Formats: sequence, structure tokens, C-alpha cells
Amino acid sequence: MVAIAIAGAAGRMGRSILQLVVNRSDLSVAGLLDRADNLSQGIDAGVLLGCSPLNVAVSADVDVVIAVADVLIDFTIPAVSLQHAERCAELGKSIVIGTTGFNDTQKQRLAVLAQKIAIVHAPNMSPGVNLAFKLVELAARALKGEADVEIVEAHHRHKLDSPSGTALRFGEVAAKQLDLNLKTDAVYGREGQVGARPDKQIGFSTIRGGDIVGEHTIMFIGEGERLEITHRATSRQNFAAGAVRAAEWVVKQPPGLYDMPHVLGIDKLV
Repeated sequence: MVAIAIAGAAGRMGRSILQLVVNRSDLSVAGLLDRADNLSQGIDAGVLLGCSPLNVAVSADVDVVIAVADVLIDFTIPAVSLQHAERCAELGKSIVIGTTGFNDTQKQRLAVLAQKIAIVHAPNMSPGVNLAFKLVELAARALKGEADVEIVEAHHRHKLDSPSGTALRFGEVAAKQLDLNLKTDAVYGREGQVGARPDKQIGFSTIRGGDIVGEHTIMFIGEGERLEITHRATSRQNFAAGAVRAAEWVVKQPPGLYDMPHVLGIDKLV
């Protein structure tokens, strides 16, 4: 029995993960975390799901919740996720982080913490998206120097970061194969007299609106043909299922910083 704690429990993703854990007889809900000022404080997990009480209430006490868990699943914001990772490292607990928008300094800190505990940090928990990462890697390698790369992503109007962490990961995957660096070779939107498109560039376009769960299209645009690799999420359930799968996997791993390809066993493909 794997005891799972959930951070951001009252949010859309948190509730989706909670529902999956409750439906599994081999998993248990160790605790639920959310901000101290969140109206969900003290509310039973069953109320969040619209079912009978589950005798686990939302709390802001990080130490108490993590102490009784085997692993914490965190979909919050970078600063909070990092704080939770710090506490997990001190208490010897694993953590799965689906939060996006980490800066380089925060990523470096996670790498240091991963010397003490097993951490899965992935910009996208969807198995389909992670397979798409591999397809983009293969396409970029095969079409190197023969196609322009453009990435278009769309999400709901409430998403905080732009471009999405998933879009940036697609860019990083392509850039590695093309000997490019997103810090110098990426453009995030175009306006006005920008001139002809440079050969060595990866373009990002962002759409925000309504309730779009998540869509990503990576275009390899050549002379006379265009290859598009697209993933569309129509429900958060696939992300939640991926996070739970990662939680089951990471508790069996030695300290280290892992990604979803490790969880799915596709890290060495292509």
C-alpha cells in the first residue's frame, strides 16, 4: 500500500489525482495540502469529491502531512513546490512534481535535493506527451538543417506561465538535436517588421482561452512539405493518471532526479 499525499489538493488537478487514489485499493490518501488561506482548509476529502466522508481533511501543516506519506504529489507553483521538496528531503520522502515555470536556480536546487531523495519532475505527466517528446527528438535529428521548427501551444485562460512548460520541453528536445540553445535561439512571438526568419531559430506561439486543457503542435516546416506532431489533451485525467503512476514508481527508486520517460521506461528509446 502506497500512502500518497497531495499538494494543491483543492485545485482541479489535485481533485483529479485524489479521485484516482480513492478508487484504488492498493493506494491510500495520506493527507491533503493547500494554502492556509484557501477556503478548503479543514474540509474532508469526501466533500471535495462530492461523496461520503473519507476522514482525511485538507491541511496547511506540511510537516504533519508529509510525515505520514510515502510520497507527495505536487501541482502548485514553483516556490511552493521547492519548499515541499525541501521538507521531503529532510523527512526522507519521495516527491512527484508536475509544477511548471521553474527558473534555472530552482531547477538547480531540485538537482541538489535529488541527491538525498528520489524526485520525479516532469513538465507534463501524460504518457502521450512523453511519447511525443521522443517523436520530436527523432524528427529533429532526421530533419536537421532541412526544416524550420515552430511550436504552437494552447491552454485554458487561468494558466499562469507562458509558454507552457511542456512547450519549452519540446523546444529543448528539438534544440538539443539541432545544436541550438533556447536562451539565444528562441523567439516568443513576432510583431512588426521583424525581418526574414533566421535559419537557426525555434519559434513559440501561445494561445490562452476558455477551458482548453492543453494542446501542443510542433511543426517541422521544409520546402514543399511540413511535418506536424500534435498532442491534444481533452481531460486532466491522463495527467492525473501519469502522476499517480509516477508516485508508485518513484517510491521504489534510489535518490535521483527523474522524468516521465524514466517512469514509462522509454528514456533510452531512439
